[in-house]
This record gives sequence, C-alpha cells and structure tokens, in this order.
Amino acid sequence: MGIDPAGQVIVITGSSSGIGAAAAHRLAARGATVCLLARRADELAAVAEAIRGSGGDAHAYPVDLTDDAAARDVVGRVLAEHGRIDVLVNNAARSIRRPITASLDRLHDHERVMAINYFAAVRLISLVLPSMLEQGRGHVTISSTLSTQVPIPLFSAYLASKSALESYLRSLSAELGHRGITTTVVHFPMVRTEMSGGTEIYRAMRMMGPDEASRWIERAVVSRPSRVTSAFGVAGETSMALLPGVVTRATAPFFRRMDRNLARRAAAGDVHE
Repeated sequence: MGIDPAGQVIVITGSSSGIGAAAAHRLAARGATVCLLARRADELAAVAEAIRGSGGDAHAYPVDLTDDAAARDVVGRVLAEHGRIDVLVNNAARSIRRPITASLDRLHDHERVMAINYFAAVRLISLVLPSMLEQGRGHVTISSTLSTQVPIPLFSAYLASKSALESYLRSLSAELGHRGITTTVVHFPMVRTEMSGGTEIYRAMRMMGPDEASRWIERAVVSRPSRVTSAFGVAGETSMALLPGVVTRATAPFFRRMDRNLARRAAAGDVHE
C-alpha cells in the first residue's frame, strides 16, 4: 500500500523541467505539498503556477544548490514556511559525455559534475536530516542511472558522481534506518530531457518520457523500496557482481556499435522527439 503522499511536504530539486517537473505535478495531484528547487527562477515559477492552476499546492524556491549559504537559506525557508520536510527528492544533475582521453587535461569536467551531482546533494541531505531525525521519520530519494549498474563508456564523470551518491545513500540507510530514515535509489534508463537532448545522436534513440519517469519517482516516494530499476538493470548489476571483467569486455563493442548506428540514423533524420 505504501505511504499516501497527501499532506506530505516534498522537496524536489531540479524541478524546473523534465523529470523533476513531471514528478512535482504527479505528487501534487495526489495531495502533496511540493517545494520546487532549481536555479532557473522563471521556469520554476511557471511549473509552480501550472500545478496551482490544476488545484495542487506548489511553492517555488529558486536556488543554486552548489552555494552553501544559499542552500542553508532555502532549507531554513522551507522549514519556516511548512514546518517540516517529509521527503527529499534529489533529482538535480548535470552530465558530460566525453571520452576519458579527451578529459585528461580537463579535471574541471569532473569537478563541475561532482559539485551538483554529489556535493550539492549531500549538502542538502545534511541540512534536511536534523529535522527528519527530530520528527522521527523522513525519506530521501535520489535520481540515478541504469548506467551505474552496467559498464557504460563515455560518461566517466557523470557515473562517478552518481556512484558516489549511491554509496553515500547506502551508508545513510545503514546508519539511520532504525531512526526512521528511509532511502530509495532510482536507476533511470535514458530519459528524454534537456540533459539527454544535449547529445545529437540521442535524438535517434528511443527513450523513456518524463511522465513515465515521474511514475518511478512516485513509486519511490510511495512504496519506498531501496531501489527502483528495470529488469535489465538488475540483470546488469548481477552480471557485474559475478563476472565484471567478462561483462565489461563483452558489452564495450556493443556500445560502440550502438553509437555508430545512432549517429547514422540521426544524420538520416530518423529521430524520436
């Protein structure tokens, strides 16, 4: 049956568009008070207004979560205005698709991705946890990726940041589960968002839409399993646990062929929007 989100105060980062915005609409439709966090103030306000126009309860909090003072201020404002935070959905992220050999003199690629994907997420969790512990309950969900379950090339910075955050969340659950803190990692496949749209060849790939992805967030918030993933993700993770070297060597040629096929199809105009 899960936890009814009605009446819950849910903070969602990266909610000015894509998965975060769709999840905010879905959870607000079920009666949650959604607090929307993102950098883009105009887009964030538009999402909040659309939710309120549909009868939901939404509040926009423009913030740069990589700024420590700004993050502290926004958590203080949410707690002052709503009294508590029941659920934190860490969805904000950035990605870089670049070969490792092209990043040998670009350490800043890794630093920029870690700044939002890992450090900002851990900062926000750290700021929210005291109030959750005081009330004796709280749930933290993170948006991660199928690509931490299988060996995907060309996304070393992004995958390192997501793997780090997953490890942090496992420790959080192990340490504070007995005090009412639950966690969920959502392993998304490729989703049609602005972030994936930055890679031209991915226009030729079939992807999950933001609305379907928001159902995965809804499941994480309501059912609160330790993870939400696909059968392919489970198979990949199991295979990597048993035969990591074999699986990595076997899948590498597949992904190279996939990229060549996508590039050819994108150039031919065979795209999915």
